[in-house]
Amino acid sequence: MKLEPEERWRLIDRVARETVQYGAEKTTIKSTLAELTVKPFTGIPFAIAILYGFWAFFNAFAGFFTDGFFVPLFDDLWLPWIQEAFPLEGSWFYYILVGDPAATNSFEAFGILTSGLFVAVGVVLPAIVAFYLVITVLEDSGYMPRLAVLVDTVLHKIGLHGFAVVPMILSLGCNVPGVASTRTLETKKQRFMMMILLSIFIPCGAQLGVMLSLIPEYFGYIMLYLLAGFFVFGWILNKVVPGSSPEIMTDVPPFRIPTISNVSRKLWVKVKGFFTNAIPFVLLGVGLVNILYLVGAIDWLSNILGPVFTGWFGIPKETVAPLIAGFLRKDLAVAQLSAIEMSGFQLITSVVIISIYFPCIATFSMIIKEGRNSGGVLKVLGGSLLTLVTVVFLWGGLLHLIGMILGVT
Repeated sequence: MKLEPEERWRLIDRVARETVQYGAEKTTIKSTLAELTVKPFTGIPFAIAILYGFWAFFNAFAGFFTDGFFVPLFDDLWLPWIQEAFPLEGSWFYYILVGDPAATNSFEAFGILTSGLFVAVGVVLPAIVAFYLVITVLEDSGYMPRLAVLVDTVLHKIGLHGFAVVPMILSLGCNVPGVASTRTLETKKQRFMMMILLSIFIPCGAQLGVMLSLIPEYFGYIMLYLLAGFFVFGWILNKVVPGSSPEIMTDVPPFRIPTISNVSRKLWVKVKGFFTNAIPFVLLGVGLVNILYLVGAIDWLSNILGPVFTGWFGIPKETVAPLIAGFLRKDLAVAQLSAIEMSGFQLITSVVIISIYFPCIATFSMIIKEGRNSGGVLKVLGGSLLTLVTVVFLWGGLLHLIGMILGVT
């Protein structure tokens, strides 16, 4: 039966009267907190407190398991045993798998079964677990949309909107899901920009874990320079890349208390992904660099690229090997850099260049895969490579110039 417009409205009013209950809103701790976290005046300090708590938990959790458990396990038990038990000492096979037979710790041995396992399991795994645990709790509590609302104004200055913070947060765990999540952004311009900025300026959780474990005194300087690069080149890309940047419109859900079962299930899925996707690349990276050392390729590349590295970037030519390893795993590259003798500012510069020079192979593969959603594979690939080369030379050279001006190179 077809109703006239007036009859329809009367029917709606009757249904509403019979089903909707009205009353004074009750103020609770959750509702008060929900309101405070979306207002800039109170929400920004709250976000800073969350990030500080994240930082403190990250350091405490990763440091406890790495220094308190894995370092003694690998250095006192695993390394001496495998150096003694593994056959063919002095051969190339021994060098690739075990590394230096005279090494006194797993980090400096640099074999697949020593440094490779130690970096992947002893350094990176605790950092990954700590990161994903915090992120899962923030997601399930309903805080992430509030953070998106808070940062919307700032990110819109560079052509993005608040929900771009989700790929950013995910990339702090791993750039691969971060790049994959850019498909939720509205326009091709935003997806392309976000993929480039993530793969260049946002270090993954594994890389963060190595930096916090091995060079904590330089961590703040490195992150500050990467964050500055994110916004500077984001602003430039917004001016150069054609396309639109629409405003954000979103529904902010109420706060919820995360359940242990849901958090543990999500955490297991993410950590399992690290075991299957990341660890093989770490081991492969150690093996590849060892082979390149054995055949003399590292020395050859160091001699060719040495003038560029020392003249333009102000870093030793020995950083060639970590750069090669960085294409497979950047956390492995940072671990290698920390073992090279150089000044503090050179180490900062080297780690920054490792971060921005090229995404790891897994992230690069994801960029190519997502290219079809952001303007075509060839266009995205070409634009990515051009942007990467430009950023490396401009941002890396600027950092060297700053060091020369300050007299700290």
